Amino acid sequence: MLIGITGRIGAGKETITSFFREKGFKYYETSKILSEELVKRGLEVTRANMQDLGDEWRKAYGPGALMKKLLEKINKNENSIIDSLRNNKEADYLRENSKDFILIAVDADQKLRFERIAKRGKPSDPKTWEEFLIVDNRDFHDLENPNGQQVGKCMEKADYLIINNNDIKEPMEKIKEIWEAIKEKC
Repeated sequence: MLIGITGRIGAGKETITSFFREKGFKYYETSKILSEELVKRGLEVTRANMQDLGDEWRKAYGPGALMKKLLEKINKNENSIIDSLRNNKEADYLRENSKDFILIAVDADQKLRFERIAKRGKPSDPKTWEEFLIVDNRDFHDLENPNGQQVGKCMEKADYLIINNNDIKEPMEKIKEIWEAIKEKC
C-alpha cells in the first residue's frame, strides 16, 4: 500500500506520518529530494527555493515529476508513505501508477498552524506572520502557476480528511479510524 499525505504547512502531516511509520510504513519525503537537489546546485534550502524547484520539475518533466522520482525509490512490495503531495496532479499520477494508493489530507486553523511552525523552528520555515502568509497562500493555491503549489486542489482529491485544531487526542482518533478502515489492504 502507498499512502500520500497532503495538507497545509503546520497542519500536522508529521503526526500522521509518525503513526504510519510506527506501523511499519517506509517513509519518503518530497522535501528531501528537493533539498538534496538544491544542495547539489549550491542553493540555500528554503521553502521558497523548494517550491521553485518543484515548479521547475513539474514544468519540465510533467506534473507527476516528483512522484515519479519517489516511485523509482519505493519498493512496491512494501507499505510506504509519502510526505507530502503539493499538486493535485501528483495525486493523479500516484493513483494511475500505484496499486492501493490512498491520499490523506490534514488541515488546521491558519493562526494555529503559524504557532506550530514557529515552535518547531525548521530552518526552511517562514519566521514572521507576513512571510508565513506569503508561503501559505502560494502553497495552497498558486494562481499564477498551474504546475505550482496546489495543496487546496490536492486536498479535494483526498480519500480522508483530518482537521487538527485541537489537542493531539482528536486527530489521533481519526488516524486510528483511518488505519482500521485501510489496514486489511496492507
